[in-house]
Amino acid sequence: MDHIDRALLAQLQQDATQPYAALGQAVGLSAGAAHERVRKLRERGVIRRTGVDVDPAAVGSAVLAYVMVDSTSWMGDSAPAFAALPEVLEAHVIAGSASVLVKVRTATTEQLQDVLRRIYAIDGVSGTQATVVLETFFERPLSPLTGERP
Repeated sequence: MDHIDRALLAQLQQDATQPYAALGQAVGLSAGAAHERVRKLRERGVIRRTGVDVDPAAVGSAVLAYVMVDSTSWMGDSAPAFAALPEVLEAHVIAGSASVLVKVRTATTEQLQDVLRRIYAIDGVSGTQATVVLETFFERPLSPLTGERP
């Protein structure tokens, strides 16, 4: 991956709907060359998907919580159980006092409590510790430019 690929990724993160002519112009390529590079980035799995950034509050998911999941056994094989809970947006096996960290979004704290009950029902889970977010200062995508080497 060279600096042009990284610049293309940065442009796509800002606006994935821009035409290849605009993309190419932004990084010093023709529209065709930009299209070909983006196609190769998709083929190599660098671009995993193209999505829309949705305001959670606008769609009724204003409550955000990070949940530390304690366990009595190794949780590395529990991904399908966490993925089956639609309110769980991310799940990570972690090092430290807990085994798994999950990111949960719900409409209400009552719904969060229900999700915590369903997490607790997952085989091997012995407890949860939820931290509810009061305000989000910012969220940002991974910058493709930070991994550049001179």
